[in-house]
Amino acid sequence: MSESIQLYFGTQAAESRWGKNVLLTPAAAGYQLHANATDLLRSVQKAGRQLDGLGIQQLQLVGEGWTVDAQWALYQGFCNAKKLGAIGWAGSAAEQQQLQQLHQCFSWAKALINQTPDQLAPQVLAEQAAAFIASVAPQGAVSYEVIAGTALLDAGWVGLHAVGRGSDRDPAMLVLDYNPTGQADAPVAAALVGKGITFDSGGYSIKASEGMVTMKCDMGGAATVTAALALAILQGFSKRVRLVLCCAENLISGRAYKLGDILTYKNGVSVEIVNTDAEGRLVLADGLMCAAESKAPLIIDAATLTGAAMMALGTEYNAVFALDKALAGRVLGYAEQVSEPAWQLPLEKWHQGQCPSPYADTANSRAVKGGGTGGASNAAGFLSRFVPNDGKGWLHLDLAAAFNSSANGFWGAGATGQGIRLIAHTLQAE
Repeated sequence: MSESIQLYFGTQAAESRWGKNVLLTPAAAGYQLHANATDLLRSVQKAGRQLDGLGIQQLQLVGEGWTVDAQWALYQGFCNAKKLGAIGWAGSAAEQQQLQQLHQCFSWAKALINQTPDQLAPQVLAEQAAAFIASVAPQGAVSYEVIAGTALLDAGWVGLHAVGRGSDRDPAMLVLDYNPTGQADAPVAAALVGKGITFDSGGYSIKASEGMVTMKCDMGGAATVTAALALAILQGFSKRVRLVLCCAENLISGRAYKLGDILTYKNGVSVEIVNTDAEGRLVLADGLMCAAESKAPLIIDAATLTGAAMMALGTEYNAVFALDKALAGRVLGYAEQVSEPAWQLPLEKWHQGQCPSPYADTANSRAVKGGGTGGASNAAGFLSRFVPNDGKGWLHLDLAAAFNSSANGFWGAGATGQGIRLIAHTLQAE
């Protein structure tokens, strides 16, 4: 095992002999950090990337000034797909415990998202998520079922079945009940829904190779909501939650769903398929209806849903959508508190009509590249057809910041975990 390199915190500029805007200078047994006080967390994260670029395998944070957020920003920059730990935390025992909890949940989610699609079949994803929640929950607090293959049709989950039926590996829905109260009639306080497309070829609306090579990340929503629930549990959350993961491979075969097909959902909404690469909203529709059956007053779904959200926000912000404007406002405040950038994009009831069909109640997209203008809002509008109470208490996160196809000055390549802290905090605050 390699020796840890020590890193000292500071906001004073480096001596001029080192040059302008230098973030790191040599110090005893390691390096001195010169964080930019006006852009503190980003400068610390950038320093983490520089330390990773030096080939350093282990860091020990030492000295004064290391807040939890500063240490976490350093971690996000320092880790990469092959190195998800290797930091010794500073601060009080309580602060170190908080950071260890974050690391436990983020490293699990990152490792899962970065797995190859061959390793992570839909039912494997469902079982691994259930096992992770059970590992952090009090004994006896978790029960679950995995509905797979044609059993999905028996249960009425037609969207998930259609998207996954082209694969030799069956689609699956995880329905997990976290109930630490011990009371069978305890109300469900919240429901979490995650898109778990373990590989997305685009189906017959096939992606180009450059767009397909990173599509192992299309189950990022499922990993994010699972890790968020785990983090909330570790932080003491003790209310009942339903977790629903919609897991499938979107592949091409003689059994695969096709353009022109019409699906009629459990709530009676009929959907014409005009783009098999707009599959995430089809599986989430089932997940949202399953969540609604719990009568939870708060429903949060998370998905790597649209390229349009990335075009609008880049890869540093996740997109927030809600018909419940008060909820959206609170969640944006939570995002500030946990230092996970989020930005609200438009969603109104009339977005439900933005993908018309002459044959069904709606199409699943528009038959143009990328779904046309307003694609992220139109996708959210589609989802809003499947939530209760006219959208009150429902939040949709389009995870534009969940994955980077290549490294940059702030992030290594692969999963980021962005969204985990926000969802965990929202569970506890709401």
